[in-house]
Amino acid sequence: MSEESGAHIGRVSQQGNYGASPARQQDAIYQNGKLVGRVVDSEVDREVNEIRFGEIYESDHLLIPDECEFQNYRIIIQRIVYASKIDKQSERKGRILRGCVAGILGYREM
Repeated sequence: MSEESGAHIGRVSQQGNYGASPARQQDAIYQNGKLVGRVVDSEVDREVNEIRFGEIYESDHLLIPDECEFQNYRIIIQRIVYASKIDKQSERKGRILRGCVAGILGYREM
């Protein structure tokens, strides 16, 4: 095999991996491909097109008014009952949001 064909194979494999996204965590919220929050106690209610979250933590980088993704859903946070910044010594770090409701906008593209 020549060097040139070896380089070509390298480019093909890089292109093949370029569009693939790493496996997403089921308890995570993403914005622009980045993990921006972790979820506790989620409940999907398809009848009213909502997802209810008992708690979202490590959410410092979550931009509330912007669209985000949870599991296979595209969502937007609509209501938050309680928000606080937890002590740095706590097991869960960052901003904590409780009693959240998100509207389902659709399904994310794979």
